[in-house]
Amino acid sequence: MVVLNRIYTRTGDQGATRLANGEEVSKTDLRVEAYGSVDETNACLGLARLHTAGDVLLHPLLERIQNDLFDLGADLANPPVDNEDPARVLRVTEGQVTRLEQEIDQINADLAPLNSFVLPGGTPAAAALHQARTVCRRAERAAISLALTAPVATPALKYLNRLSDLLFVAARRANANGALDVLWTPGATRG
Repeated sequence: MVVLNRIYTRTGDQGATRLANGEEVSKTDLRVEAYGSVDETNACLGLARLHTAGDVLLHPLLERIQNDLFDLGADLANPPVDNEDPARVLRVTEGQVTRLEQEIDQINADLAPLNSFVLPGGTPAAAALHQARTVCRRAERAAISLALTAPVATPALKYLNRLSDLLFVAARRANANGALDVLWTPGATRG
């Protein structure tokens, strides 16, 4: 159980923050950037859920993913160490990655085939999901940048990669299973 009695602590006034393990780092640290971008993705999903309330598949799926993203943020905020106790450290699991893959396949099975790239847009739900997808891709890039210099649990990276794919097919579902997708027409606006 998480208990938050005080919202402000003043500890960040000088540009520092603490990771989940208590280590003090700059707010510009790559680890902070990675879990901060995951938080942004989560906020975008909150907005997208406002537009998916009537979708019996997407709405609860996005709610579950928002919870997963808090797990992912906790994972990224706590650098992995050798011989850590899995019961004491919250990490994203391979099972969560596999579940995303299964959901991608389920959603994609009902979508119209693509013959061009999809422009973000269509319905409000699809536009919000595309925005979440692009922010998720940024979070993935931030996590990969972090992984080049510090330990990151592999399932966390996989999860972000699969999530952006899921958000793409979810946006297409929100566009009447692709019927309302706005397609890119290469060179259409050249004079």
